[in-house]
Amino acid sequence: MLLVSFWVVVAIFADDCLIRPTCWTGEARPQDSTPWLARYSPYEQFRGQIRQPPSAEHWLGTDSRGRDIWARLAHGARPILTLAPLSVLLALIIGGSLGLMAGYYGGIVDEVVMRILDGMIAFPQILIYLVIIAALGASAVNVVLAITIAGAPGIARLVRSLALDIKTRDYIAAAQTRGDPSWYIMLVEILPNARGPIIVDSMLRVGYAVFAIGTLGFLGLGLPPPSPDWGSIVQVGRTAIQAGHPWEALFGSMAIAMLVVGLNLIADGLSEELQRYR
Repeated sequence: MLLVSFWVVVAIFADDCLIRPTCWTGEARPQDSTPWLARYSPYEQFRGQIRQPPSAEHWLGTDSRGRDIWARLAHGARPILTLAPLSVLLALIIGGSLGLMAGYYGGIVDEVVMRILDGMIAFPQILIYLVIIAALGASAVNVVLAITIAGAPGIARLVRSLALDIKTRDYIAAAQTRGDPSWYIMLVEILPNARGPIIVDSMLRVGYAVFAIGTLGFLGLGLPPPSPDWGSIVQVGRTAIQAGHPWEALFGSMAIAMLVVGLNLIADGLSEELQRYR
């Protein structure tokens, strides 16, 4: 929680943009915001201070264009903490709905849905990312779309397996005897009783989504420049490692690792707590 909360606080209080109405309406530019925890704008270039090491003026140093690395990491936390949960939520809605129907109805519905999803799972996720974004272009919307499409089949398989087990319980038979509609049984009887494994899996998938967004940014398929994308920060900084300037790639990689490890640890903790009360 501390690792994840650190980046959440940094993202919220990097500057005053989130509490200014003009930022929400699009009237203000990111450069016009007042720095708080970030100290500088992520787009501000300091002349004569290219690839400087960490110092009191620039806590994590500067990049190849003289921009403050800490400011870019702080502002880059906003899109990654927004896009990753959003993509997992959409994948959960789509995959969960398909998995519920396949597990509850069975028969031809199960066969058709699961064979289509099995065909999607046969492709490596990174290949699905590349095909979708290469076809539609690099943008925040397309990144969310790619992660949603790639993640939905795995969630559907999980929900289906849970539904197959839960629908054999006595309270499901009682609900069917009462004449409850199928949608009611799936959403009120089955889904709440399957929430534990789904929550744990979703938390893990948020970590995977963070890693995927960083990977896409590293490959140049993430947020378009000059957005402070963590993956692109590492990609640009790697070229300067052998020249004795590892700060950009190092701190960008550490930011991704901190967030992913934190999310995975939260998922492990939730799993242990849910096992305790079974």
